[in-house]
Amino acid sequence: MNKIALITGATSGIGMATALKIAETGFDVIITGRRQDRLQELAEAIRKKGRDVLPLCFDVRNAQETEAAIGKLEGKWREISVLVNNAGLAVGVAPIQDGILDDWERMIDTNIKGLLYMTRAVAPLMIVRNSGHIVNLASIAGKEVYPGGNVYCATKHAVDALSRAMRTDMLKHHIKVTNIAPGMVETEFSLVRYKGDQAAADHVYQGMTPLTNDDIADTIVFAITRPAHVCLNDIVIMPTDQANSRDVNRN
Repeated sequence: MNKIALITGATSGIGMATALKIAETGFDVIITGRRQDRLQELAEAIRKKGRDVLPLCFDVRNAQETEAAIGKLEGKWREISVLVNNAGLAVGVAPIQDGILDDWERMIDTNIKGLLYMTRAVAPLMIVRNSGHIVNLASIAGKEVYPGGNVYCATKHAVDALSRAMRTDMLKHHIKVTNIAPGMVETEFSLVRYKGDQAAADHVYQGMTPLTNDDIADTIVFAITRPAHVCLNDIVIMPTDQANSRDVNRN
């Protein structure tokens, strides 16, 4: 029987690329997201690769929906080997004194609470089998701070800390935990952050070559396919044109 991987936020960007790459390595996959049409399109693409797929449409920000979706899993789908906590977003670039509460709530609810709800629901299924791997998508924003990053940086610092805490809590259960901290990746990220302002989003990557969705997906696949005795605790991956959150070489 193929191993099972669950990827949250699979309807776009890194999540979608990861679902496809993991399927190519031989996993059957559970994909989650809030956009039913995109979930179904991705499911069809995965089936064309010869892999089984279970699309689950729910919002990870909702604890009850998350618990219900995982609680209803049956048969082989309960034997999740890999959980990729990918769902996340940044909204707004206002300084803290001008912050919009709704923006803050969306980031906290998705980036922190959603990750916690998913982990709380899935980890017991791994513990029963005494094996598994949890991958958390953090950010360079979880290592540093920058102007306008405030609450987003705080949420990704939380992911970084939670990854280290999970590694400790899961140790005796032989469950690996990997924290992935990317720099600039050209996805819908900036378009969401700038609330649909395409010109502002495009400016983020102007004059430099950012990472791609596939770059991060490849990194995740590498991490989850290491030998049983190897765990990559923390991976920082940057474009060659970016040294840290503020120093970017633009031509």
